[in-house]
Amino acid sequence: MRTDAAVRVAEKTLERADTIILGGGLVGLTLALALDAHGLSSIVVDPAEPADVLARGFDGRASAVASASHHMLDAIGIGARLAGQGCPIHSIKVSDGLTPRSLLFDADPASGPLGVMYENRLLRRTLHEAAAEAANVTLLMPAVPAKVERDAASARVTLADGRTFAAGLVIGAEGRNSPSRAAAGINVARWSYDHTAIIATLGHARPHGGVAHEIFYPSGPFALLPMLDDDQGPRSAIVWTVAGRHGAAMLGLPDRAFLAEAEKGMGGLLGPLRSVSPRSSYPLGFHHTARITAERLALVGDAGHGIHPIAGQGLNLGFRDVAALAEVLVEGARLGLDMGDAQLLARYERWRALDSFLVAATTDGLTRLFGLPGRTPRAIRRFGLDMVGRIPPLKRAFMAEARGESGALPKLLQGMEV
Repeated sequence: MRTDAAVRVAEKTLERADTIILGGGLVGLTLALALDAHGLSSIVVDPAEPADVLARGFDGRASAVASASHHMLDAIGIGARLAGQGCPIHSIKVSDGLTPRSLLFDADPASGPLGVMYENRLLRRTLHEAAAEAANVTLLMPAVPAKVERDAASARVTLADGRTFAAGLVIGAEGRNSPSRAAAGINVARWSYDHTAIIATLGHARPHGGVAHEIFYPSGPFALLPMLDDDQGPRSAIVWTVAGRHGAAMLGLPDRAFLAEAEKGMGGLLGPLRSVSPRSSYPLGFHHTARITAERLALVGDAGHGIHPIAGQGLNLGFRDVAALAEVLVEGARLGLDMGDAQLLARYERWRALDSFLVAATTDGLTRLFGLPGRTPRAIRRFGLDMVGRIPPLKRAFMAEARGESGALPKLLQGMEV
């Protein structure tokens, strides 16, 4: 499909496609491009204005794309577009507070970095450009779905402007407040952590060496993530978890005071700091669905599960959904099956249900464990970190999880086409 620069209305739209993807964020567009790479067509519907979501100030976050997720991006042609624009993560250092005792995960040089840090804005722009050139992707932005119908025969989406599109399967990729999930009556377990994540990119005097730091405090983790240098020197992204009641005050601090607090939080690790980007914040919560499929419907990404950013696995969990669903649908198409076939959806459900639940439960457990104050919990945490560092099989298991290489990997996460 080719569109004008604003991607306002597709020059050519399909009345019918193999799938209709509701939500054109990072996960939804990646899925469309993964299907396109295997000859399956998608209509992607998103209500946002392209100029807004691609604007510099829209999303100041950065994401750590784990090595397995990056294999998928390489396999579908996105990795080549991103080449040289992200910062490799060579090590991850985990500590309970500012104690010198820490757990260090070093990448095996033969296996490449543990992941790559990218600005979300760069990822979004790259996916939009790839979608504009893809033969089997129709990106409709802004477009508001007014009615979604699913039955034994097909799935149909009617837009607010009256256009109607049909497909074998509707995919809900709208994020945490997914209308598709709600319309299907899928139950959700959810709670708030009463935490706020403060997001910013900071410059610093000392080089980061490609090391990501996760410093745990009772008030929440302080993540320090390496970014590519700018013309003034080294940079890192921070995800600083604070109590919800302090979020507004932290955002409102003058730059000098905020930098002083941030430098104290990281123990002066990287030397004097400078502001590179505006600060932003978002509340933290957990949600997990009872199921991720219904009649002619599959959920991916945050539509099915939302977790604490404690281990940086949110986007990668969505990419695992993409890889599994793409493999199920591509193999189903080769067998001549309808994209909404109940057997295909059951296979996707089985494949993703356990992994997504375990990751969600683990991040929730870590959030609660490291949030406990007092000497005894601190001693238990530090003992646990020591044990992981001293027991090679346990450390390898944590490394595999950090890379996104645990469990039954779809072919795309292994860097192979389906």
